[in-house]
Formats: sequence, C-alpha cells, structure tokens
Amino acid sequence: MATHITKTIWRKDNIFDTDVDGHIITIDLGKEAGGEDAGPRPKKLLLVAAAGCSGLDVVSLLKKMRVELKGFDIQIEAQMSEEHPKQYTSMKVIYEFEGDNLPMEKLEKAVTLSYETYCGVMAMYKKAIPISWEIRIKS
Repeated sequence: MATHITKTIWRKDNIFDTDVDGHIITIDLGKEAGGEDAGPRPKKLLLVAAAGCSGLDVVSLLKKMRVELKGFDIQIEAQMSEEHPKQYTSMKVIYEFEGDNLPMEKLEKAVTLSYETYCGVMAMYKKAIPISWEIRIKS
C-alpha cells in the first residue's frame, strides 16, 4: 500500500505553507475573514484536486482514443452548507471541450471512465456527497 505524506508549516497569522512533491502551496484566509489573501482557501483546494485528478484521466484517455483537443477546461460548482462545519453538500463537474468534430461518444466514455473507475479523488467525494457532471463543447 502506498503512503502519501505532506507537511504543512504555519508561517504566521493565518498563513500556512505545504510542501507537496517539492511544490509549495500557500494557504490563507481572505481579507474579509482576517487573512492576508496570501493563497487560496483550503476548501477550494478540494475542488482543485477533483478537477485535476479527473482532468488528467480524461486527457490521457482521449489521447489513447486519438481525440485531438484544442482546449479543455473543468469548472466545478459546489454547494456549501450554511452551518458549521461548513462543507460541500453537492458538486457539479462541467467538462468543457474545444476542438474540431469532437466525437461526443468518446468524450462521454472518457469522462465516465474517469468518474466511475480511475479518479480516486472523485471516488472519495462520491462517498460523501452527490456529484453530477455535464459535457459542453465550446464552439
């Protein structure tokens, strides 16, 4: 079994730095919450992890299917509870593709495989909240 290890160090006030594979990610609160806005909020990094994990899968799968993309974006809309602990209660993942004559059946297959089989981040989130997804093709 593989073990992932990160180390998060408090810098000052509400600012923390985390070393992830030699890359430093700074986390902070927004100015409206008493922070200095020195980095993103931790909760939103959960969305980044989901988009990155699934995006890597989708690009790899489409490459194997010989689908050429000109552009690819992932937008995540997550609803959050009002009460503490404030947490995401649902998530919608929007895959936006750009390219010439993109085959919808291959796009759907790649997204479905990522969502149902390969993306470990989505697998964890699906245990906690409902997740839906949609494919859009940019013209």
